[in-house]
Amino acid sequence: MSTPPNKRLAFLEKLTRDGSKDPLAWYGLAMEYRKLERWDEALQTFAALRAENPDYVAMYLMCGQMLDGVGRKEEARSWMEAGLERARAKGDGHAASELESALALLD
Repeated sequence: MSTPPNKRLAFLEKLTRDGSKDPLAWYGLAMEYRKLERWDEALQTFAALRAENPDYVAMYLMCGQMLDGVGRKEEARSWMEAGLERARAKGDGHAASELESALALLD
């Protein structure tokens, strides 16, 4: 049984507001905002996650795709390029490949 979206959102907001450093909590919150089309809050949350956990490479693709979807292509490109750099530095070939493919679609 899954948690209803509004309860999941409230839980993640409380967790992050209370100072959680868990990158999964921040990523989950950003994704909830994204799903709810709360773009600015999603971007702020992705940015907070990036500041604390720059090696959490999944966020770069998700944030980049979100920004592309709302017509902010240059910001999307910037996020994806930064993610590609991080993925390569970590030796994460799968993430690097996904980011390369997403970047190619921006062109």
